[in-house]
Amino acid sequence: MDLGTTNSVVAVLEGGQPTVIPNAEGSRTTPSVVGFTKDGERLVGILAKRQAVLNPRGTVSSIKRFMGRNFEEVAEEMKIVPYTVGKGSNDSVRVEVEGKQYA
Repeated sequence: MDLGTTNSVVAVLEGGQPTVIPNAEGSRTTPSVVGFTKDGERLVGILAKRQAVLNPRGTVSSIKRFMGRNFEEVAEEMKIVPYTVGKGSNDSVRVEVEGKQYA
């Protein structure tokens, strides 16, 4: 699995050769985006990316810029994303959407 900042890819070894697994739309890459709708539905990939314009605060992208970092280290990055970034336990970074925190 390759979790990229923009896109992600999943592959398996078949007969000693890597084989990329296409997503539900048939694409070999999936946008690294998750959307949370007002009714609690979670959207992933292209569906999440499509609704981002109408739901920017409920759409999480470019999450790799926050992974493995302390809250104090991400002040500049927090300014450029539309979703809310909060502080978790042990100075960790959490994304806040619809009143819930996600690690």
